[in-house]
Amino acid sequence: MQKALENLKPEKVWKYFGEIMAIPRPSKHEAKISAYLQKFGKDHKYETLHDELGNVLIRKPAYKGYEKSQGVCLQAHMDMVCEKNGDKKFDFLKDPIQPIRDGEWLTADGTTLGADDGIGVAAALAILDDKTIEHGPLEVLFTVDEETGLTGAAGLSTSWLKSDILLNFDDEDEGEFCIGCAGGIDTTVEITFRHARVEKDTTAYRISVSGLVGGHSGDDINRGRGCANKILNRILWNGARKCGLRLAYIDGGNLRNAIAREAYAVVTVPDRKRNALKKLVKEYAKHICFEFRTTEPDMKIAIEETDKPKYLVDADTQEKLLNAIYACAHGVLAMSREVPNFVETSTNLASIKMDDRRIKIATSQRSSVESAKHAAAQKIEATFRMIGAKVSHGDGYPGWTPNPDSRVLKVGVDTYKKMFKHEPIVRAIHAGLECGLIGEKYPKMDMISYGPTLRGVHSPDERIEIKTVQMFWDLTLAILKALK
Repeated sequence: MQKALENLKPEKVWKYFGEIMAIPRPSKHEAKISAYLQKFGKDHKYETLHDELGNVLIRKPAYKGYEKSQGVCLQAHMDMVCEKNGDKKFDFLKDPIQPIRDGEWLTADGTTLGADDGIGVAAALAILDDKTIEHGPLEVLFTVDEETGLTGAAGLSTSWLKSDILLNFDDEDEGEFCIGCAGGIDTTVEITFRHARVEKDTTAYRISVSGLVGGHSGDDINRGRGCANKILNRILWNGARKCGLRLAYIDGGNLRNAIAREAYAVVTVPDRKRNALKKLVKEYAKHICFEFRTTEPDMKIAIEETDKPKYLVDADTQEKLLNAIYACAHGVLAMSREVPNFVETSTNLASIKMDDRRIKIATSQRSSVESAKHAAAQKIEATFRMIGAKVSHGDGYPGWTPNPDSRVLKVGVDTYKKMFKHEPIVRAIHAGLECGLIGEKYPKMDMISYGPTLRGVHSPDERIEIKTVQMFWDLTLAILKALK
């Protein structure tokens, strides 16, 4: 066991979490973790199934005396968001996550920790491994690719699960039960460009935005955090108009469900405008850092001279691109009219990438109202169609409609109050959960989602509050016992 995990309780949960951290498991690359889970099930002589997507289902018989209880499915996703700091050398397809103990929290060395949802997987394995836990007929469902499209849950067979109740282990706040979530859809933009020559008597610069907090594009979208792509484009747009800036390369953000933390561009300017550009970047850095002084205290905006590029993006495409990115919506689009302080609809300008001839922009939209979700996606589509870009949408996924009369919710709330002597929070979230897709396939399934406290998910600041893992464990065992 890694030193950072020594003496943590419950011991089996942390043991399995340590093993999981050693297994590469980026979204769409879950073959190794899927094989590990299948081997676990077979080694413990449990009925173990897997499908062509890589989803794994393990069945454990009921504890003696609980054979007639309702069947319960524990559910967690096996993939993780792979984000790292710009100066961190790390290969998520090969390297094990390195945990660090930071007081009452566990984090990782310059990368995402993978507690979303590795801690849920670990807890489920620990329950499977313990023959003394009282529960009814148990199924444990481990899904793939939750983070980049929920395709594991979307492809789940409608005849796989036998359970009446589902406990999803993918919530990030101890002391709350989630009973609903937003639906989502991805919108991708593709822009082709021509090569333009680099003029003589010009100087090349690298302009960068870094040090942003980033975070989850659902849970954190209303926290006023900066989007590195929007901030960088604001500087480029003004630099083009005031200094004759020409764009050679742009790169920002990574994952569709993470707020962009870093972005940079390689540009050229006429030699006579070098000082003007440096002054402009310095001025905008001062103003933008002041605007975000509360939510982005560590933001850095820098300009440094670099080697001349081989070519530039043609002037017409540059003009259209910078205008469209400036106009592209990002952040909260609408708040709920029924639930106070609840985000209804949002959009995230997630990433900008380019190769030799194309610029690709990834965005994601979320809403608890299905029609508003599609309207948000169409808003992004309209913005980029005005410049002649190719726009496509993913299949999307449905929201999860709350059921305040749920039996498992009542058991969960009553159990929590007895154990911790205060009322838990019951709420819906703006993030997406697999419960919506599972509920679509199993409409009679009674579901809740809960878990220990995580912060900074989908960023290298991801951390888990250690004491809440024990609380999550104790609560889960008590709920399983109470569902007899």
